[in-house]
Parts: sequence; C-alpha cells; structure tokens
Amino acid sequence: MKPDFYETLGVKKGASKEEIKSAYRKMAMANHPDRNKSPDAEEKFKEINEAYEILSNDQKKSAYDQFGHAAFDPSSGGFGGQTHTQQSGPFSYTWQSSGGQNPFGGQTDFDFGGFSNPFDIFEQFFGGGFSGGTSRSHARQLQTYKIDLSFLEAALGCQKDISVDGKRRSVKIPAGVDDGQQIRFSEFVLYINVMPDKIFKRDGNDVYVNVDISFVDASLGTDIEVPTLEGSLKVRVKPGTQPSTLIRLRGQGIRDVNGYGKGDLYIRLSVVVPSHLTSHQKDLLRDLDL
Repeated sequence: MKPDFYETLGVKKGASKEEIKSAYRKMAMANHPDRNKSPDAEEKFKEINEAYEILSNDQKKSAYDQFGHAAFDPSSGGFGGQTHTQQSGPFSYTWQSSGGQNPFGGQTDFDFGGFSNPFDIFEQFFGGGFSGGTSRSHARQLQTYKIDLSFLEAALGCQKDISVDGKRRSVKIPAGVDDGQQIRFSEFVLYINVMPDKIFKRDGNDVYVNVDISFVDASLGTDIEVPTLEGSLKVRVKPGTQPSTLIRLRGQGIRDVNGYGKGDLYIRLSVVVPSHLTSHQKDLLRDLDL
C-alpha cells in the first residue's frame, strides 16, 4: 500500500498551498540522499516528492481526494502510462508518466503527467541551487532556454520558433503551461515566462476578468459582451446585481496541462458610480431615495 500523501508531508487534508509548500521544503531537505545517509532515505525522498507533485496541483489534488492513488495508477481502469527508469548518481529511480488517456479526459505527449523524476521536482522547487552530487539529474545536464509567451499563448498553446545551438527549431507549446514551468524536450529544456495580461488574471486553471457596468444596468439588468479566452461572449446581468458580483462560466478557463479537464472563467462585475451628475439627475436620485 502506498502511503497517504497528506501523512507523507505531515499535513492535514485541508492544508493550504503555503502549508503544503512549507512542509515539502522541510521534509525534502531533511531526506535528500545527499544529506540523509539512512538506508530508507532514498525511498522516503521519492515519496515526499510524489506527495508534493500531487498536492501542489489543484487538479491532481482534487483527483487524489476523490479517487486516492487509483487516480494515478496506470493499471487502474486502463488509464495507460509508461514506466521510466533513470540513474542519478548511485541511485536508480523509477516513475510513471501518463502518455495515454487519463480518467479525467485529455491526452498529453509531454512529461507532465504521472510521477516525475523526484530530483527534477526538487531542483525546480529550490531553483537548482542544491549542490549535492545526486541532484544533478538529466534535466540539469540539458541546456535551458527561456521563452516568453503571452497569456493567451500559454493558455491556448502555440507553435514557436526558437534558436537551439544556432539552429532554428519549431516547438509546440501545450495548452495550459504556466509561468515558471519547464518543458523538457529530448535535447533541451524550455523555461516558460508568461507575460502579464491587461484583461485576464490566472489562478490555477481558473481565469478572472473585470467588467465595468453602469449603475443603471446593475439595477435594471442587461446583456453584456465579456471577453473569454476564445473570443467575446454575451452574458446576462440580473436586475439588482451588486458590486463585485462574480459570474462563473464553467469550463471556460484554462485547460490543465496534464489533461485533467478545464478551469472556469469568473467575471467580476464592477459597478461604476457616475462622478459628474447634473442637478436634474441628482434630483431624480433623491426622489428614488433607495
């Protein structure tokens, strides 16, 4: 039986992202094989990184909370998958990547799914600054290139041309990549830098947009055009809408890079109060006496 991920990190099921991150930092450093020479340090280190990889990702965490370890077991329900073995110093690590269908829809050809090499997770978390010998995984040996993406390029995926060792290469960026994420190709690693957007704000795979409406429209109701990731959409504003009301559009957010469904789009309505009124308009408002 695989250990419970929450117990592995020493956190409760309702732990926040910061609590999970803090617990991982403490336990990964304490059990890294370069520092901890106990016989079970290698296995413990792997379990800690597996737990963090799942619990730090909203979609994977949700899947684990619902289905437990079966959500990521390629032998459960015919999810598909591929086993990888990699040598890192004196240690040999085996992990799974889900190259086929997963139980929540979607498919990926990139090494984002399943359990990654534990040293890769450790290095991404600590910025590759750990000096131990066994932490020099394959990802660090490859040349890393930084690529700038617009918000929509990252959210929807795109084809980009880059220069690798003086040669022009065309690479496919999968939909859903996030700022700071790394994509490992066979010959190099791409570090993703997502540029801020004036309209869209990202939270996990959910997207938020602010839309201004007038006091009259908020009071009486109206139809408005709102921006989405794939164009504008008409949305109904109910009469009596209050400031900062959120309208949720299910499935209109960002596609999870691992294939675990899509996030939602939240429209935050900001009621604009007129700052310059005529005397007649002021009298009308006074007559309303709301």
